[in-house]
Amino acid sequence: MPATPTELLVAHFAGKLAVETDASDVHADQENGVAFALVDARGTSAWDQGRIAGAVHMPTAEIAERATREIPRNVPVVTYCWGPGCNGSTRAALEFAKLGYQVKEMIGGFEYWAREGFPVETDRGQELRAKDPLTAPLDAATCDC
Repeated sequence: MPATPTELLVAHFAGKLAVETDASDVHADQENGVAFALVDARGTSAWDQGRIAGAVHMPTAEIAERATREIPRNVPVVTYCWGPGCNGSTRAALEFAKLGYQVKEMIGGFEYWAREGFPVETDRGQELRAKDPLTAPLDAATCDC
C-alpha cells in the first residue's frame, strides 16, 4: 500500500471532524449547555417510537420549508436519523447547508444514542436503556477516545 502524504491525511480527517459529531459529544454538549439545534430527520412513526430529548422533529422533506422559520440561522444544527445504515442525517445536513446553516451530522444516529445509554424520550416520558458493551464502556461515562 503506497504511503499517503501527511497533508492529505490531516486534511481528510480534519474535514470529517468539521462536519461530523457523535452521540457522546452531542450528549456532552447538551450537559454543558452548548447552544445548538438537534434535528431528528426521521418520519413521524420513527419519532413516535423514540427520540432524543430536546430534539426538533423536522423530516428531511420539510427542512427547506420550515428551517428558517423555526431555527435561527446563527444557531448551529446537528442532524440525526436512525443509525449507520441510514443516510437520512446526511441528506438532512445537506438541506441545512444549502440554507446557509453551520451543520454537523451525528454519526451513529438514534441507534447509537440509545445503545450508549443516553436518555430516550417517548410520548410516555423519558427512559434510559441499558448500555450496550459493544458501543460504550459499562463502568465509565465516556470511552475517552
